[in-house]
Amino acid sequence: MMAERRRGGGAGEGTGAPGTALLTKTRPRTKRPNMYRVLLLNDDYTPMDFVVHVLERFFNKDREEATRIMLHVHQNGVGECGVFTYEVAETKVTQVMDFARKHQHPLQCVMEKK
Repeated sequence: MMAERRRGGGAGEGTGAPGTALLTKTRPRTKRPNMYRVLLLNDDYTPMDFVVHVLERFFNKDREEATRIMLHVHQNGVGECGVFTYEVAETKVTQVMDFARKHQHPLQCVMEKK
């Protein structure tokens, strides 16, 4: 009976430390994904309130931050809405462009590698 206990309990003993050390040594390094800036471009036709609404809706900006970004776009011709991974940035650009088109505004939204 004692021999059975040793066989059953001893199978996993002593293998934890070497296995852990091996995993630590062979752990692959993960590369950080490239990041992309999502930018709004100024035009002479899109209402400022619409731009603020876009920033609140698609970029989760509060009214104050959205207004600040909108004014920056208005004064400088371009403004950053946020920095995202490629897929997220691409989705946001598409959402903004579709929303602007649906509301008949020429607002342009683009992405560029950071």
